[in-house]
Amino acid sequence: MQSIARGKKIDGVRAIGYAGPSGLTLYSRNHRDISRSYPEIAALELEEDVIVDGELVALDGHGRPDFGLLQHRMHVTTPTAELIERVPVQYVVFDLLHHRNRSLLELPYGRRRDLLARLDIERSGLRVPANFTDVDGEVVLAGIAQQGLEGVVAKRLVSPYQPGRRSRAWIKTPIRHTAEVIIAGWSPATGNAHVLGSLLLAAHNPEGELVYVGDVGTGFTDAARRHLLELLAPLRRDEPPFAGVFVRARGWVGRPPSRGPVHWVAPRLVGELEYRSFTREGNFRRPSWRGLRPDRDPREVHTPAPPE
Repeated sequence: MQSIARGKKIDGVRAIGYAGPSGLTLYSRNHRDISRSYPEIAALELEEDVIVDGELVALDGHGRPDFGLLQHRMHVTTPTAELIERVPVQYVVFDLLHHRNRSLLELPYGRRRDLLARLDIERSGLRVPANFTDVDGEVVLAGIAQQGLEGVVAKRLVSPYQPGRRSRAWIKTPIRHTAEVIIAGWSPATGNAHVLGSLLLAAHNPEGELVYVGDVGTGFTDAARRHLLELLAPLRRDEPPFAGVFVRARGWVGRPPSRGPVHWVAPRLVGELEYRSFTREGNFRRPSWRGLRPDRDPREVHTPAPPE
């Protein structure tokens, strides 16, 4: 057996679950009680005096965690029955922290997983993700990518649980995608109107319309920021190059973002970025700039396919 266990990186909201006589009490990463937001999970019955760690997820039609779907539930304190039915949430448990008046934090991860398996908590409606100790990491990562999942977490089997810390014994390897985008404008850096802070991006939707697909503010060197401003200066225009700006999560409708000035440009320059996923709302999640693509024609740049 290898000294590292590998499992799926789950795209959800981290939560600690405390099992009591009336069900599960869920706490967020910042110790806030979020049980009322997920009543279908809080009502599940688990053996008392158990504390587990896991992720709250919403699944798409293919059974894959979909963070865009989960956002419909994340900030709703008292969800309606209709919302619960439309966006059901599951609790995926990957660690056992306390059991029968005993803290398990100092036990090796492999031992904690064995104890978790013995609890058979899936009978209670919770889920336990698969993990692998006898498969090469590259093979696991390739399989995860083929399934359209977010990535892999590698954990040392001998590692204790370290609450509140980013342990070097747990290494996340997310799946990153690349896409071509059209530069539609730019916003200055905070506190300096003459430095590029982020690029506003566009692409053609399936109907051939140029649409807004989000912005990117990371991945630039200082030299790249200066070079981009030199290229964008002669392309400046007063209005956005698409019909309107619409980002559901931030509430921009037909107007520039409210966080600061935007300098719109003619949609002539194509670049490439890395990103985690493309949301149902039509935006790149966690994008990072890779560079310009002068060999690409803007007319050939299209949006990635959103989750089904």
